[in-house]
Amino acid sequence: MKLEPLLRAALLTLALLFTAGAGAQVDARGDYRLGPGDVIRIQVFQQPDLTVEARVSESGVISFPLIGVIRINGMSPTDVERLIARRLREGNFLQNPQVTLNVTQFRSQQVSVLGNVARPGRYALETTGMRLSEVLSMAGGVTPTGADEVILMTTRDGRMQRMEIDLVEMFTVGDLSRDVPLMAGDVIYVDRAAQYYVYGQVQRPGMYPLDRGMTVAQAIAKGGGLTLRGTDKGVRVHRRYGNRTVQVLEPKLDDPIRPDDLIFVRESVF
Repeated sequence: MKLEPLLRAALLTLALLFTAGAGAQVDARGDYRLGPGDVIRIQVFQQPDLTVEARVSESGVISFPLIGVIRINGMSPTDVERLIARRLREGNFLQNPQVTLNVTQFRSQQVSVLGNVARPGRYALETTGMRLSEVLSMAGGVTPTGADEVILMTTRDGRMQRMEIDLVEMFTVGDLSRDVPLMAGDVIYVDRAAQYYVYGQVQRPGMYPLDRGMTVAQAIAKGGGLTLRGTDKGVRVHRRYGNRTVQVLEPKLDDPIRPDDLIFVRESVF
C-alpha cells in the first residue's frame, strides 16, 4: 500500500476516529472501575442535601452524608449506587432511595501516548476495555512523520510485554483482534516513519519516507528522477545489517529497498 505521508496520516486518522465513534456508543457505566483521583458527583432523587461531589482518595474511599466513609475503589458506578441506596435503607434514612453517580473526571485509569501523534500525553480509559484505536484517536491520530506500526508496552498476566501492531494492516485486513484492549499503565509509542536516502545524479537528492513495497526505481522517481547526466545502470545501495558494517549492493530496479538504505545514482559515462 503506497501512500504519501499526508494522505496516509489522514486515512489512518479517519479510520481511528470512525472506530472510536463506533465504540463510543457502548454504555461505560457498567464496566468502568473507580479508583484514586477520579472525581464523582452523587445525587439522590428529591434529596438535594445528599448531593456530593468528591474526589476518590488515595486509599479509595469517599465520605457520604449519613453513611460516613465508603470504600469504592475498584467498584463500578452502578455498584456504588446500589451500595449507597442499600446503606440508606438499612440505616432507616430513606425508604426507597434513587441514587445516581456520574464520573466528572476520569483520573485513575490512564495510559500514555508518546512519539509521532498529534497530541502526546496521558489519556484516561473511560471504559474498561477501551481499544488502541480509540486512544490513538483521542491523541489526534498519527502524524505524517509517524510510522504505520505502533509499539505497545503493557503488563499482561504479570509480565511486561512489548507488542508491535501494524495499523495499516489492521484496518485494510479488518482484523479487529489486533485492535487490542488497553489497561491502566500501558504505554503507546509511535516511532518515526521509516526513511531512505537518495543522492548522486537525481533531481532532488535527500531523505524521503519509505512507502510499503517501494522499489529502487520508485525511490529514484520520488527524488525527481534522473538528471540529464544520470543513469539507472550501476545504481548502488548502501545497506547496514544490524550493527555490522555497511554493505554496498548492486540491486535491480525492481528490488525492494529497506529502511535507512542509501541509494547512489551514478553519472553516465557517455
